Amino acid sequence: MDEHPLPFFQSSFLIKLTSFTNIMEFLRFLSFLSLAMVVTHAAVAPETYWKSELPNTPMPKAFTDLLNDDKSTDVQVGVGKGGVSVHAPGTNVGVGKGGVSVHAPGTNVGVGKGGVSVHAPGTTVGVGKGGDVSVHAPKPKPKSKPEGDCEKVYVGKGGVVVRCHHKGKPTNVHVSPFSYKYAANDDQLKDDPNVALFFLQKDLHRGNSMNLHFTKTSTQSSNFLPRKVADTIPFSSEKLPELYTRFAVKPDTVESESMKKTITECEEKPMEGEKKLCATSLEAMVDFSTSELGKNVKAISTEVNSDKKRTTPLKYTIEGAKKVTAATRAVVCHKQSYPYAVFYCHKTTTTEAYVVSLVGEDGTKGKAVAVCHTDTAKWNPKHLAFRVLKVKPGTTPVCHFLPEDHVVWVPY
Repeated sequence: MDEHPLPFFQSSFLIKLTSFTNIMEFLRFLSFLSLAMVVTHAAVAPETYWKSELPNTPMPKAFTDLLNDDKSTDVQVGVGKGGVSVHAPGTNVGVGKGGVSVHAPGTNVGVGKGGVSVHAPGTTVGVGKGGDVSVHAPKPKPKSKPEGDCEKVYVGKGGVVVRCHHKGKPTNVHVSPFSYKYAANDDQLKDDPNVALFFLQKDLHRGNSMNLHFTKTSTQSSNFLPRKVADTIPFSSEKLPELYTRFAVKPDTVESESMKKTITECEEKPMEGEKKLCATSLEAMVDFSTSELGKNVKAISTEVNSDKKRTTPLKYTIEGAKKVTAATRAVVCHKQSYPYAVFYCHKTTTTEAYVVSLVGEDGTKGKAVAVCHTDTAKWNPKHLAFRVLKVKPGTTPVCHFLPEDHVVWVPY
């Protein structure tokens, strides 16, 4: 597929085709569409790979939320006497004696002796013998969507991301509080919601109350891309101008600064004794985690059952805390702010993981994942945790809850 955003039909317009050449160009576009689907036949859906590598490990909600709507990206191609047929999730392309037909959910494209016709919900495209092409689509009804103007960006064969343009220039893009090499600044202490997630291990007991604000890394829909697609996209600071163009991101914006921060942190060398990987696909994350912990692993994430989208902390009371495993080694993967799903994963051997049952003062219930680091001696002395908890590196275990789109992997 083209690496640049594809144009969308406006509310209504009429284009007149006056030659046979124009019609053939339209047909070549349909042929290109079917060819793109044929080329992706070797791509395996991320969830298919998960099941093949981890058949006994349930996928956590943090990951299932990032899967594309289609259940599989596998493509089947058949060639026979009747012509060529292509089947992709929710899409069928057939080429036979009668012409070309494309069927997708709610959309039909037919090419035959009578001309070309396209039907989608509320949209009709027709090409007749006279050469006229007419397209009519009603104005879309407003729908709830992430903050900012959003559009689909096609990034490769089988890869689609949703880009949301936030208004205004970036005021401050904080360093990740889950990368322990970085110091926190005063602004981060005041307005980073992750401040509330840090606590001391001695406070992890039934009946203790905390003001917590569980958030997700980004409001934009940044789903997993199949590894075969993700591996074709550069991921380096040297390629940032190219990446901005590819993802329709303007320089000096919230999005561009977030992308730059993510890549910069990923390119930093790990701390002594730490192993890390920025996984640009679910498959890469599975491979890294299992190579460090083995295939007998659990992957768990925080789940808060609330219909309300909170913008401020809520008082929660701990109802119970259960240690996930006796092992002190774990791989923790932190979701990054990026146009598609990227996780900063690092393995530590001085970590204890817990599942904590919480109840909010408004009745909200949740099971939060807490990670306690028993050795913080090599962390930056000005790290967010030390500034919030007023302790020094290496003096006491430091814990934090995981945001809803972060995951901890532990052996069992």
